[in-house]
Amino acid sequence: MANYIETLEPAPRKSRPALQQQPHSPKKGKWWVWVFLLALVLGGIWYYAHRTPSNASGAPGKGAGGPVPVVAGTVTQKDVPIYLEGIGTIQALNTVTVRTRVDGQLEKVAFEEGQEVKKGDVLAIIDPAPYQAALLQAQAKQGQDEAQLSNAKLDLDRYTDLVAKKVIASQQFDTQKALVAQLEATVRNDAAAIESAKVNLDYTTIVSPLDGRTGIRLVDQGNIVHAADQTGLVVITQLHPISLIFTLPEQSLTAIHKESATGQELAVLAMDRDNKTKLDEGKLSVIDNQIDTTTGTIKLKATFDNKDLLLWPGQFVNAHLLLTTRKNGLVVPASVIQHGPNGTYAFVIQDDQTVQIRPLNVARKENGDVAQTDDGGALIEDGLAVGEKVVVDGAYKLQPGSKVLLGPASGGKAGQPAAGEKPGGHGQGGHKRSSELK
Repeated sequence: MANYIETLEPAPRKSRPALQQQPHSPKKGKWWVWVFLLALVLGGIWYYAHRTPSNASGAPGKGAGGPVPVVAGTVTQKDVPIYLEGIGTIQALNTVTVRTRVDGQLEKVAFEEGQEVKKGDVLAIIDPAPYQAALLQAQAKQGQDEAQLSNAKLDLDRYTDLVAKKVIASQQFDTQKALVAQLEATVRNDAAAIESAKVNLDYTTIVSPLDGRTGIRLVDQGNIVHAADQTGLVVITQLHPISLIFTLPEQSLTAIHKESATGQELAVLAMDRDNKTKLDEGKLSVIDNQIDTTTGTIKLKATFDNKDLLLWPGQFVNAHLLLTTRKNGLVVPASVIQHGPNGTYAFVIQDDQTVQIRPLNVARKENGDVAQTDDGGALIEDGLAVGEKVVVDGAYKLQPGSKVLLGPASGGKAGQPAAGEKPGGHGQGGHKRSSELK
C-alpha cells in the first residue's frame, strides 16, 4: 500500500505546471501583428499629410492646391457668315470626244496630250488626196453639164423663132424647152456635189470644237480611222469655267429661295477634303427642279472661273453655300463650349478671378452639332456679353467658385486658339471651316 501511494503523489505535481503554461503562449505569438497595423496607420497618415495637389482625388479648385491655371479668352463681336454645307463633284461644263467625220489614214497628229487648245485649233489631218480628187471630179462634171446646157439654150432660142413662123411643130419646141430645164437641174446638182466634196475635204482637217484641255491620245498617227469609230481621237474637256454639282438637305430649300429672292447671286466656296482649304469661289447658278425622294436632298449647281486650275473634273469637294451674314454676332473659341446634363455652358471668369457657370444658347447646324465660324470659333445666340472673359483651356479642372490663375497663353482673340493651344481645344473646335445653321 505504501508503495502504491508513493507512485501516485508525483503525478499531480507534474501536471499542474503544464496547465499553468498554456495561457501564456498565444499572447507571446501575436505582438508582431499589432506592430504591423501600427506601422500601416502611421504610413497612411504620412502619405495624406504630404501628398501634392495633383495626387489629390477630391474635387479640384478650392482644395489645398490653390488657384487652377487656365487659358482665358474674350467674347468678341463681329459679322459671322452663315454657310450651308454639302458634298459635291466637279464637272466640266463641256466635254467633247473628237471623232473623224470621214474615212482615211491619220496623216498627222497636231496636238500634245494635256495641251490647252482654242476653238478652231488644228488637232489632226486625214489624208486629203481622195477627197481632193472627188472635188475635181465633181467640178469637171459641172463643166460638162454647163456646156450641154449652154448648147440647149441656143437651140431653144432658134426653136422659139421657128415655132412662131410655124416652121416646126410646137411639140419639138416643148421638147427642147424641157431639155433645157433638165440640164439646168443637172448643173445645180453638180454644184451641190462640189459643195459636198469641199465639205469632205474640209473634214480631213480636224479642229477643236471648243476651248479646253486635251486628254490622252486615243489613236496614233498612221492608223486608218473611220467615221463610225466610237473611240474617237481625243477627249477635250473645258476647264474655264467649270461647275460643281452638290446636294443639300431639302430643309435648306426654303432659306435658299428666300435669299435668292433678293436678286443677289449666292456665293459658293469649293473647299478641299480637309474642309479648311478654299480652292475657289463661285456663284450658285442652278437649283434642280425636283427633290430626290430617296435621299431627301436637293441638287444644286455652282459655276467657278477656275483660273488657278485647282478644280478638276471628277474631283470630290466640300461645298459651302454662303446663305447670309449674321451682323454683330457674339463669338468665342469653340473649346469654351462645355456640355452638361442641362445643356451647353461656359466658365465665365469674374473680377475676383473665380469662375461662374453660365448656361449658353449656341448656334447649331442642322444635324445638331455646334456651328463653327471661319476661324474655329462658336457663334453664341445668348448667355454671354461682349468683353467677358471665358475659360478656353483647363475647364475640366474647374467647379463653380474655383479660383483661377490666368496662364501666359491667355488673352487670345475669341474665335482663335490661344497661344500654345492646339486648334480645336478639347475636341470642340477646329473640325469645320464654316457653319450650317438653323
